[in-house]
Amino acid sequence: MSWGTELWDQFDNLDKHTQWGIDFLERYAKFVKERLDIEQNYAKQLRNLVKKYCPKRSKDEEPRFTSCLSFYSILNELNDYAGQREVVAEEMAHKVYGELMRYSQDLKAERKHHLQEGRKAQQYLDHCWKQMDNSKRKFERECREAEKSQVTYERLDNDINATKSEVEKAKAQFYLRTHMADESKNEYAAQLQNFNAEQWKHFNNAIPNIFKKLQDMDERRTVKIGETYRSFAEAERKVIPIISKCLEGMVSAAKAVDERRDSAIVVESFKSGFEPPGDFPFEDYSQNLNRTGSDATISNTPKGDRERDGAPGPRPDPKHAMSRTKNKLWLFGKKPKVPSLEDFSHLPPEQRRKKLQQRIDELSKELQKEMDQRDALNKMKDVYEKNPQMGDPNSLQPKISETICNMEKLRSEIHKNEVKTLKKTKPNNRVEDEGWKELTLAPGQPHHDPHEFDDEFDDDDPLPVIGHCKALYSFDGEDSNEKQSESVLYIIEEDKGDGWTRARKQSGEEGYVPTSYIDITLEKSSKGAVTYI
Repeated sequence: MSWGTELWDQFDNLDKHTQWGIDFLERYAKFVKERLDIEQNYAKQLRNLVKKYCPKRSKDEEPRFTSCLSFYSILNELNDYAGQREVVAEEMAHKVYGELMRYSQDLKAERKHHLQEGRKAQQYLDHCWKQMDNSKRKFERECREAEKSQVTYERLDNDINATKSEVEKAKAQFYLRTHMADESKNEYAAQLQNFNAEQWKHFNNAIPNIFKKLQDMDERRTVKIGETYRSFAEAERKVIPIISKCLEGMVSAAKAVDERRDSAIVVESFKSGFEPPGDFPFEDYSQNLNRTGSDATISNTPKGDRERDGAPGPRPDPKHAMSRTKNKLWLFGKKPKVPSLEDFSHLPPEQRRKKLQQRIDELSKELQKEMDQRDALNKMKDVYEKNPQMGDPNSLQPKISETICNMEKLRSEIHKNEVKTLKKTKPNNRVEDEGWKELTLAPGQPHHDPHEFDDEFDDDDPLPVIGHCKALYSFDGEDSNEKQSESVLYIIEEDKGDGWTRARKQSGEEGYVPTSYIDITLEKSSKGAVTYI
């Protein structure tokens, strides 16, 4: 259906309609702009959320629990999801909003041009109509004047008193007016014919063509809006597969949570390696009391009878068990202040082994780097020897020597740490020896620098002796050069749970010895250094 034929007389309404069409297009563009702003803000908030909950520590320091790893996987997937929301916003900004705004400007210019053509055609038709109307009015006036002159001429011609000159003058005036009326008639007829022709052209050619252009413009605007509707939906539909993968990744992360594995990690992280404490022995303080034969006490029950009755017998080395038990009760009291030592002697055996193994791994990586550097330098040296113009091979020798020196240092450090992982471990075969073994005190529990030994114990008065010990196994101290033979060691502080007992030589030097290497005898009446409970 054509606007030109059906709406030939609705120029003003079409003017309003085309303006409404452009306003509607710009309103939709504004809607798209607000939607893409929402997408951008949503993506920004998601990224900020991910950043807020991402771990602040390095990966090595992060927990290895599956629940934590899965959560970090979910954060990564959510970050990718936020990226897809940004893609949606960019697509809408470029292919929808930007396109609509550019098209709106072109549409305004085109509409303005078509309406100007219509107004010009209407103005030309109005001009033709005015010319025709003026000629019509002139013809009407001339006819009235001719009629008046005719009446005057006829009145004088019939008046016997009128002179001949008056009659002739009236007659001439009548002829003149009649001639002017005829000319006005011809002019009016010509102007009328011209107006009718221009009016036919206006309503059958000019206006239909202009309205056809306006119709094409409006239909193209409608098509454009439909296309941008599709682009609006496609901007999000394109990222749905990737968003689905992000959500699938979150589901996979959820499935990867393993409670048994997390429990195993807890065991691995906190396992001390200590044996559980043994039973407390029964201490009978009533042995010196006089009893009748009928008095039967638990203390007189033979050990074998107690075992047969189902009561478990105490484990060997009850003094060690009591000492360790007391020192394990840090939860209920003050925990001793332990210095951070390079060989991790302050840690329980299992944790110490893990830390030392971690250090060995780090040193091994550094050693491999030095080896790679040495190999590269040797290859470069070979190239320089074969091609002296490329460089002096002797210039690389200092760097090669330095690298080899670094390698030797690293190998030494690795060996020392490997030895430490084996030290302070109870021997597999227990060798009872009635004689005294050689014991070396480990200064400062255990301190690498023997000269710093005294600083560890100078802050207080010497601790009182609370017992003595006998060596069960041979033990070398941290520094083999400081090894000395000692027949008796006095106990001045019990094992605090770290596998070391503080002792004093007869010479007055104090230090630490492995608890598992000695047999401790405590004085019942002694009031020595208390353990931390």
